[in-house]
Amino acid sequence: MWRKVKEFADHQLTPARVIVIYYILTVTVSMILLSLPFARRPEAPWSFIDAMFTAVSAVSVTGLSTISVAETFTPIGIFILILVLQVGGIGIMSLGTFFWIIMKKKIGIKERRLIMTDQNQFNLSGMVKMLRQIIIIFVLIELFGALILGTYFLTYFPTWQEAYYNGLFSSVSATTNAGFDITGNSLIPFRDDYFVQLVHMILITLGAIGFPVLLEVKNFFLRKRTGNTVSFSLNTKLTTLTYGILVLTGAVLFFLFEKNGFLQGKTWDEDIFYSLFQSISTRSGGLVTMDISQLQEETLFILSGLMFIGASPSSVGGGIRTTTFALAMLFIFNFARGKQSIKVFKREIHEEDFVKAVLVVSFSVILCFVSVAILMATEDFSLSAIFFEVTSAFGTCGMSTGITPDLSVFGKFIIMLLMFIGRVGIISFIFMIGGKERRDNYHYPKERIIIG
Repeated sequence: MWRKVKEFADHQLTPARVIVIYYILTVTVSMILLSLPFARRPEAPWSFIDAMFTAVSAVSVTGLSTISVAETFTPIGIFILILVLQVGGIGIMSLGTFFWIIMKKKIGIKERRLIMTDQNQFNLSGMVKMLRQIIIIFVLIELFGALILGTYFLTYFPTWQEAYYNGLFSSVSATTNAGFDITGNSLIPFRDDYFVQLVHMILITLGAIGFPVLLEVKNFFLRKRTGNTVSFSLNTKLTTLTYGILVLTGAVLFFLFEKNGFLQGKTWDEDIFYSLFQSISTRSGGLVTMDISQLQEETLFILSGLMFIGASPSSVGGGIRTTTFALAMLFIFNFARGKQSIKVFKREIHEEDFVKAVLVVSFSVILCFVSVAILMATEDFSLSAIFFEVTSAFGTCGMSTGITPDLSVFGKFIIMLLMFIGRVGIISFIFMIGGKERRDNYHYPKERIIIG
């Protein structure tokens, strides 16, 4: 009987399904930890739906919240939240592998497949070494950011403990692109402090640019010491170029749409930093230096589109990912020119990759469209506010026009589902539903369909 059970589990529990189960368990444990009496302030309102929403938002490193983090959690609760953000940002299998290494546990084929699925990689070789480097680089970035911000915050807070406490949380929240804050007003209190904004923009970018890119950049700077010749991969080139174009485009459009609105009467330096910070934050950061509800409808629409695209693959962010957007645009551009293949940077894209890109974009559009339609029927908010909330949740960004706490219980469940799917990824979610990949043993005669 046990053999049959094991065979059933091996057949049904694909790597994608196991990863989803791990994330569900992580959400459950996070709910319990954040609900402990010593983690919360006794006077702060707290319900089961608040606990679940906060846990999902933290594990998915989104930042949308139905409660005020500063007014709800004690310092112990804040440190628990930091740990949850680490798990969500770096990835469950990454941290799991780290503990396996510490315990000197053998990393077998099954574990490597889970790592490959969680990190969206193509092969099993070098998984453990890659994850070890990711964890080291990521933690060093967070510690360096905490040191810089904590030292700088000595001018803002009366004691060094408060300064470094706020510096640590700010660094973790920015690097993991979580978007949570303990000021109660995101980075609005620092809207005139360009140094704080600049450090946060750098940390958000390092978290959202993608772990493979960080590893290649690290190898590039160490090339003289190791004596190895380093060339950047197509993935790194396409990811970096697309990321930069999206940030620049978002900043320019923000300025153009708001120059007679929110930015009216602002100085040139305020125009630059307001536009640039909000654009970078839409990659998945979620932190803001202004009240989003003050923006024009067209600006909210642009920011929604940027959040829908999200961060780069194998990063802390969600959305369809920057490379997916790039491949979809390249596919359309090449098809319009009558070309059957996609060539970029003197390389040709594998057909399976742009098929996946079209699949991810199509599924994501349908998912967000259905979610907006459902929330329009159940919630008493404008279309722009709901659309903004949906794309923010799907892109695990965390920006909001302020409607999150006022959503119905059903509406909050829809947002939680979007945050969860945005974190595990569309491909993993689809494989979780469909099961193992199967090759056809036979084919029928092919016939053409009229398209367009």
